[in-house]
Amino acid sequence: MKLFVTGISTEVGKTVASAIVVEALEADYWKPVQAGDLEHSDSHKIKELISNKKTKIHKNSYDLHTPMSPHAAAAIDGITIKLEHIQPPITDNHLVIEGAGGLLVPLNNTDTILDLIQPDYKVIVVSRHYLGSINHTLLTLERLLVKKFKVGIIFSGDEHPSTESIILGKTDVVFLGRINEEPQFDRKTISHYAAKFRPALESF
Repeated sequence: MKLFVTGISTEVGKTVASAIVVEALEADYWKPVQAGDLEHSDSHKIKELISNKKTKIHKNSYDLHTPMSPHAAAAIDGITIKLEHIQPPITDNHLVIEGAGGLLVPLNNTDTILDLIQPDYKVIVVSRHYLGSINHTLLTLERLLVKKFKVGIIFSGDEHPSTESIILGKTDVVFLGRINEEPQFDRKTISHYAAKFRPALESF
């Protein structure tokens, strides 16, 4: 199973959600494009947060030095991101793939994060509650459902029943769970959530 984790925006909790999914399934992890923070990248964070010994963390296809949209970060580095250079790692294990920002974040003048999602991938959308998040979430889900992807949703942050019910009621997506606000996210916390999420993920 290949699971692509995307968000409705930036800073919504994709990496924490990815760590939980990786730990729950003891899956491999791959971040195709990392922009900025190369010494403490999302791959480093996943390694610090998981406890299992099965997961393999695969090398990024692009390591960009500036924390910006990939197309702009690549331009600063003097390169152009090419889809043909982004090839999923070969593995017999489950694979969790973490995107950058939201679906329509540009990789170059033509392609976006959405173009990285292959037909056989299942997609997990991480939605965090803020003013405007319902619109952002529904637009993201609609784009994926039009393309016939199997889509699940994880809510990040404290429960907001009216927001969550309207999103779930308007879409045919699988509710995988909620990640609450926590004092810190460490291996123990990730392991706790992994156990809670595992049944839903295994049947997703």
